[in-house]
Amino acid sequence: MKAIVARDFAPLDQLDYADWPEPKATGHMVVIEADTIGVNYPDGLLVQGLYQMKPPTPFVPGMEAVGHVTAIGPDVKSVKVGDRVAALGSLGAYAEKVAAEEARVMALPDAISSADACALMCGYGTAHYALKQRGQLKPGETLCVLGAAGATGVAAVQIGKAMGARVIGVASSEAKRAIAFEAGADTVLGYDNLKDALKEATGGKGVDVAFDPVGGDSFDALARSMGWGGRLLVIGFASGTIPKLPVNLALVKGFSLVGVFWGAFTQKEPQAYADNMRELIGWYLEGKVKPVIEGEYKLADAPSVLARVLARGAAGKIVLKP
Repeated sequence: MKAIVARDFAPLDQLDYADWPEPKATGHMVVIEADTIGVNYPDGLLVQGLYQMKPPTPFVPGMEAVGHVTAIGPDVKSVKVGDRVAALGSLGAYAEKVAAEEARVMALPDAISSADACALMCGYGTAHYALKQRGQLKPGETLCVLGAAGATGVAAVQIGKAMGARVIGVASSEAKRAIAFEAGADTVLGYDNLKDALKEATGGKGVDVAFDPVGGDSFDALARSMGWGGRLLVIGFASGTIPKLPVNLALVKGFSLVGVFWGAFTQKEPQAYADNMRELIGWYLEGKVKPVIEGEYKLADAPSVLARVLARGAAGKIVLKP
C-alpha cells in the first residue's frame, strides 16, 4: 500500500510518499481501508521531532482515519468486517490502510460525513476535553478562544456555545474573524491590543476560561485578562514560542493554569473519552456543532498541506484522500 513515510526527523519536504507494509489484524486490532484522513497540527511537529512523542523511525504519521473495516483481530467484539468506522491512533493514519485498537474505533452513523467525522476526533475531541474536564466551563461564563478560525478553535467556539458560555473569538485576519463569527462567537477580536480589547469586552471583569492553542505574546495578554477564579487552558504553541508565566499574576488574580493533553487523556481515561465522543456525536446530530472543512487533498500532497497548517495558513479542518 501507499503511505506518507517519515524516514527520519526532518523538514516536511523530506516526507516520502512510498510503499509501506500493510497492517495486520491481531489481538484487539482493527484494520480499516481509509477513505478520509484527518490532518492535525501535531502531525507536522511530530515528523520534525518537535512533538512530545518521538517514535522510532521510520514511521507513518497521522492520528485520524475514516473508512470501512477490512479485517479484525480474533479478540475484536464490537465491530465487524464491512462496518463504516472512525479510528483514532497515535501513528499510522497517513496511509491507504490503518490499524487501530478496538477501544479507539467507533461505528459511524450515516448522517456524519467522513470529513466531519475526522474533525470530531482530534480537533473537537481536544476542545471538548479542554472545556469540559479541564476548564469545567459553566453556563453563563465568558470563554475566550485564541486561534478561533483554526480547526480546534472553531470547535472550541461551537462547543463553548453548546455548553452555554458567552464566547469571545480571537483571530488574525478579517476573513478568519468572519469564520469565528459564523461558528457562533458572540464577540470577535484581533490580536492587536488584546489585553485592552478583552478588558472592554468583559466590562473589566476578565475572562472565566481561556482556550490558548497559540502561546507567545497572546498568552501574556490572556494571563493579564483572566478573571477571579478563571482557568487558563494551555493547548499548544502555534506561534512557535512557548511562553513563560509570571506566577504572581496567578496569585493576585486567583486564576489557574491548566494543561490540556488530549492524547494522553484518550489513553489514560478511555471511558471518559468514549463518553465525550458520544456527547459530541449527539451534538453534531442535533446541529449544535458543525465542523468547517476547508478542503480535501490527495494523500501524496501531505507535505505541502502540513506546511500550510504549521504556518497557520489554514482555516477549519483539512483532510487527505488516499
